Amino acid sequence: MQKANDLHITRRHFCKSAIAVGATLLASKTAYAADNAASNTMKGKPMPITLPELPYAQDALEPYISANTLSFHYGKHHQAYVTNLNNLIKDTDLASQPLETIIQKTAGDAAKAGIFNNAAQVWNHTFYWHSMKPGGGGAPKGKLADQITKDFGSYDAFKDAFKNAGATQFGSGWAWLVLDNNVLKVTKTPNADLPMAHGQKALLTMDVWEHAYYLDYQNRRPDYITTFLDKLVNWDFAEKNLG
Repeated sequence: MQKANDLHITRRHFCKSAIAVGATLLASKTAYAADNAASNTMKGKPMPITLPELPYAQDALEPYISANTLSFHYGKHHQAYVTNLNNLIKDTDLASQPLETIIQKTAGDAAKAGIFNNAAQVWNHTFYWHSMKPGGGGAPKGKLADQITKDFGSYDAFKDAFKNAGATQFGSGWAWLVLDNNVLKVTKTPNADLPMAHGQKALLTMDVWEHAYYLDYQNRRPDYITTFLDKLVNWDFAEKNLG
């Protein structure tokens, strides 16, 4: 009777040990798979273009730009460009390239207009978010202020040029402050076009697509432009871009 009990205990101990070993092996395989996936990522395999985080909370620009506008503009429009771009470059030689390289390689190529438009819009929107800040607006100071006075004659002259560019951009597009051959200029571009495609360095941008302002300003684009300059513009960001 004692031998039978001993045999039963031995068998039960063996089963528990087998289960424990099996669980250990499964855990090891799972850990290896996770480590291997991480290793593959670090070995230079193509990484998708991702949606950058906003540099502030979605309600941080209120009352000038509402959280409702940002939730649609950032969460829907910007995200859609990221998703579309990843789908368009999947399994192509562009899938492993940085965003700016994708833009430069597709600019002016009608056969790759879809890739360019989505890549440029990912870049434009990211640049636009940083062109604003809570408590922004007003005239710049320091080096950038000096160059604005030098190249435009005065800050007020710059403001007039920038407002005019934003207000007269027919349909969708962007107003920009750029550096072109070491001279500051105000430009405007339609749709997804951007200074990079024209050999210019962007310092600041304002989105004048309707989804940028319509929920807050309806058809009053000039009011949005004035608010952008007086209450939102991030001159610290522009000066860093000036170098």
